[in-house]
Amino acid sequence: VCFMLLAAVFAHSGDGRGGSGGDGQPVFNPDLNFAQVEYVKATEVSAGVWRFDVTVRHNDQGWEHYADAWQVIDPDSGQVLGERILAHPHDTEQPFTRSQSGIAVPAGLTRILVRARCNVHGFGGQEILVDLSLEEGDGFQVQRRR
Repeated sequence: VCFMLLAAVFAHSGDGRGGSGGDGQPVFNPDLNFAQVEYVKATEVSAGVWRFDVTVRHNDQGWEHYADAWQVIDPDSGQVLGERILAHPHDTEQPFTRSQSGIAVPAGLTRILVRARCNVHGFGGQEILVDLSLEEGDGFQVQRRR
């Protein structure tokens, strides 16, 4: 029983490894007290260097409870490739989009995961898996250099 409880906790910990439920779908908490990534636009600005525009929704409640960051990670290794710190609450601006340039994506890495964090609950909300080899997909758009 203890092992099963720990497994459930780690499945919802938002460790970025894309845990899934019994139906193969990613496990996340849809409650807006967890920061939800709603949309990602990835733009290649130079060889291997990207800009990410990330739309986040969260039930921000002032400085005591707000979405405070989003990350771009390698879904296989869990390595954080880039992070945007959100410097203040967005109580009256929901959802909101913020950008981060200069994120290096290693050659050969075609999928990245974008997740958001809040200062109370951490990770655990909806994440978007972006396939950089496609022009668009469920919750994302990709623009490559020509």
